[in-house]
Amino acid sequence: MDGHPPVVVYPPLSGGRRVEIRGQDVGRARRLADVIEFLRRAGLEDPDIEDPALIEWRGGGSEVWS
Repeated sequence: MDGHPPVVVYPPLSGGRRVEIRGQDVGRARRLADVIEFLRRAGLEDPDIEDPALIEWRGGGSEVWS
């Protein structure tokens, strides 16, 4: 990659947080379990969601959903 994490979770908006994996929009997460499911579908089993090399949380961390 170009130095950016492969996963980006965008700031919360009505309808959830947009999730992008390797530059592809994979959907909106309404809770952390949704992000984990998107990662599982992308082949990332048991991810460390707090690892900044894996996920960039924009607009708040994994605990921010509203």
